[in-house]
Amino acid sequence: MRTSIMSRLYHRLERGIVPVLAVGGWELFSRSGILPPALLPAPSQVMIAWLDWIFHTDGNTQSYSGRWIWDITASALRVFSGFLLATSLGVAIGMAIGWSRRMENLFEPLLQMLRPIPPVSWIPLAIIWFGIADKPAIFLVFMGAFFPVLLSTIHGVKSCDRNLLRAGAMTGGTPAKLLLYIVFPAALPSIFSGLRIAIGSAWMLTVTAEMVAVKSGVGYVLWDSYYFLRYDIVIAAMVSIGLLGYLSDMMIKTIAARVLRWQNGSILRTREG
Repeated sequence: MRTSIMSRLYHRLERGIVPVLAVGGWELFSRSGILPPALLPAPSQVMIAWLDWIFHTDGNTQSYSGRWIWDITASALRVFSGFLLATSLGVAIGMAIGWSRRMENLFEPLLQMLRPIPPVSWIPLAIIWFGIADKPAIFLVFMGAFFPVLLSTIHGVKSCDRNLLRAGAMTGGTPAKLLLYIVFPAALPSIFSGLRIAIGSAWMLTVTAEMVAVKSGVGYVLWDSYYFLRYDIVIAAMVSIGLLGYLSDMMIKTIAARVLRWQNGSILRTREG
């Protein structure tokens, strides 16, 4: 019992070894004088700015002081609006293309032409179409998240075990029932893999959009701080983005673990057998 507790404690501590060493090395390097402190603020300086940005401790971040929760809320709303739209359309279209050869022939050439276009190249058109507001940011998030979801869904559908489909058809299953009760559950592991890639792209794209198309959010704070040479706030914004992306990924992993519990049980039974 004690050995098991110590083992779990070690594994938890193990995850923090590299981050702690990286932060410690960064602190030492920043204080060594090799670079001016203004160009590479120490983690302690970044933390002071970050705490003021969050809690309005001493006002050193000036107009950003105490506004962190509003900035991350603005960014998160854009991220999840675009992400949910990309998920809905990506899964629906991916299921159709993966299931129907006719749908694949109709839509795949256009989608394969659009897929290599970098999402950031849509920024000028997004601003022209939607103006300077939330809509261009949501559109860019959608463009960045759509294709990972689409391709992972297509792969999941095409990888479905044909023996399951034959068994379902022999018991009188209609194409709609086969798609809903066999193909979609079988494709879920691949879909969730695509969702994890998509949420990372969503955070990257919303920050990019906020730098040029809106006047709020973490990306806007990052870019505005750069103009005023407040690199401590720039790094605090970068850390905030990384933290939010990490939490978003953990959320999807948690949902996937619950939804795919049947799969984990099946794998465990197979190994025991």
